[in-house]
Amino acid sequence: MTRPKHKTIAVWLALTLGSFGLHRFYLRGWGDWIGWLFPIPTALGWWGIDRAITFGQDDTLSWVLMPLLGLSISISCLMGIVYALADRAAWNRRYNPELDGLATTGQTQWLTIGALIACLMIGTVAFMATLTFSFQRYFEHQVEAAKALTR
Repeated sequence: MTRPKHKTIAVWLALTLGSFGLHRFYLRGWGDWIGWLFPIPTALGWWGIDRAITFGQDDTLSWVLMPLLGLSISISCLMGIVYALADRAAWNRRYNPELDGLATTGQTQWLTIGALIACLMIGTVAFMATLTFSFQRYFEHQVEAAKALTR
């Protein structure tokens, strides 16, 4: 018999370490290939931040890479929201099929609600910051290109 998967733990893992795929490994095991894809954009985004610190704000590669971090945080927070909003029977049917549908592993607790609220706040901020930064850099690049054509 496998260990039961608790909804609250899955939501907190998605919130705190979801950008590295740990929520997927908790729910599906180390063989989950999608979980192994999560660290790639996260690492590239951190590399973009490092490049921006090292080479300055005008480094084109850094502003291409940095939004990947925001997107990976947003996606993991979205997964936390989906997990938190799953009802008990659906959670146990999907992740604990050997248990009764009303087992407490799929129960929504106050810690689950707290993680849900944090996922909503952090995910929204990360997504909006990613969109704002990307559009700003894109339009700045377009303005610079237009200025270069008129010279």
